[in-house]
Amino acid sequence: MAIPDRLAPLLAEFDFARKRLTDRLSGPVVNSGNGTDVPVGPMTDAEYRWEPAPGCWSVRRRADGPGPAAALLTGTGEWGRDTSPYPHPVPPPFTTLAWRLTHLSELLALRADHTNGTRSLTRDDYRIPGDAAAAIADFDASAGAWRAALLSVDDKDLDTVGHCSYPHGGDPEEPFLEVVWWVNQELLHHGAEIALLRDLYRVLDRPAG
Repeated sequence: MAIPDRLAPLLAEFDFARKRLTDRLSGPVVNSGNGTDVPVGPMTDAEYRWEPAPGCWSVRRRADGPGPAAALLTGTGEWGRDTSPYPHPVPPPFTTLAWRLTHLSELLALRADHTNGTRSLTRDDYRIPGDAAAAIADFDASAGAWRAALLSVDDKDLDTVGHCSYPHGGDPEEPFLEVVWWVNQELLHHGAEIALLRDLYRVLDRPAG
């Protein structure tokens, strides 16, 4: 199926942001933005779950329960992600790299399912990765599923309200083209946050020696 003209630039933006974040997480280099490759090591488990401030929301073993600032752990499997019933605390707790990355992967995977999959998956079905390598692999799989969903649509679908029925945003009330634009913004801004947390970990939590 040919890519609709209106989708092509958004798909290109998604591909760029996906590669930029994947490179930033796993290395061995990331493009500096001017064509220069900057060395970057793969994210470690300690970095993945680093809590740079008190009361962080993070990813935790389900057996240990939620963190002190959270009410429950979302997702399935051995690990869960800190959260609380709506409305969330104001101001919101600081969220770790693990929290942000799994949030991003979850929304990509679930939106893909609610676009061209079973249209039934919920946050309780999403398996939270507890280590860095699994989280990177999960992001790649989730991003791949969303990209496949994008390639499944035609020009008429882009104008269809509710083509994506993902229940945790405005998707059921918005044309699909607006949903695609919003997902790109999620990837861009969470990717930037994750990159900054990697930089902070490198300079603030670096072992002495």
